[in-house]
Amino acid sequence: MTEDLDALVRRVDPDRWLSSRFVADEAARADLIALYALDHELTRIPQIVSDPLMGEIRMTWWREGLEEIAEGKAPRPHPVLRAISDGALPATALAALAEARLGDLDGARSGAAALAHADATEGLLMALAGRRLSVAATADHVRQAARAVALARTDGPAALAALKSARAELADLPVAAFPAVAHASLARPYARGRQPGDLEKRLRIFLAVLRGVIG
Repeated sequence: MTEDLDALVRRVDPDRWLSSRFVADEAARADLIALYALDHELTRIPQIVSDPLMGEIRMTWWREGLEEIAEGKAPRPHPVLRAISDGALPATALAALAEARLGDLDGARSGAAALAHADATEGLLMALAGRRLSVAATADHVRQAARAVALARTDGPAALAALKSARAELADLPVAAFPAVAHASLARPYARGRQPGDLEKRLRIFLAVLRGVIG
């Protein structure tokens, strides 16, 4: 099951997958893969439904499934939910992520609304990944890096500004948690309208982890 999810994330979310390769602990790496697989399931809902109501129903199914895990119930028959149930991710926080992703059904945002949505989605996701790798990691350590990732393809100037601000925040991020944010090093080319190749992605993420700096 874990290998299947790993292959899925490698295919649909190669940036986060590459960052996860720098997590030595197998259980922690499996939890990050489950987290990223969950976010894939949530973010693709607006792309596969034509009716917002159907999208809301699908999002609610995921939220309720995560809430059931938080209550100690058996997971619903889906590999992502089974992986979350077997792991150490906080299901209550994941249910909050599913609730926040409801906002994706409303379309594009700008300004303060875009930042707030980025904090509630990518920010929460990155914070959960960082916390799984180090109990000392907090949402304050990754807020700007998450904004850079969330906005890179939709608001280049805002993403670049967040990337600049992220340097100070990440200076205090525990080293063990850095693989949770290393893929933010790809926000710069995306924000400039450029799609980096596989070799450049690997190099940027490797250097980010090695130096503890994104940019």
